[in-house]
Amino acid sequence: MSFELIQKVNAEQKKSAIVDVKSGDTVRVHQKIKEGNKERIQIFEGVVIRVDRAKSHTARITVRKIASGVGVEKSFLMHSPLVEKIEVVRRAKVRRNYLSYLRMRSGKSARLKAVGFDRQSVNDVTEPEENAEAPAETTDENA
Repeated sequence: MSFELIQKVNAEQKKSAIVDVKSGDTVRVHQKIKEGNKERIQIFEGVVIRVDRAKSHTARITVRKIASGVGVEKSFLMHSPLVEKIEVVRRAKVRRNYLSYLRMRSGKSARLKAVGFDRQSVNDVTEPEENAEAPAETTDENA
């Protein structure tokens, strides 16, 4: 009984639609930042070096970027209410899920081979309708 209750609470916290993010993607994460009583959106753009528990309500991505010559990594919970949206900017071909080798590289050796993708369809995540009705049947007047 308690397991079912935990699953129910987890399902309520889960966002209904999130972008399919993979390792090697360059993403823009729009995050809410609270400063006192003010709230603003901060954008963090970088390469996804890790995707953890992608189908779970605790799904997490680790994003790395170089800021002022220093590597900065941030971890984001995909279903967090503080994450406003995640937008895939570029997709690259990688052969593993955890790109830890990028930490030791800089410049040209840190480049990833870009892959063409439909940016519009990947970033256009629509909310699934719960009350989806079947298409209305047309009545034929001559029948």
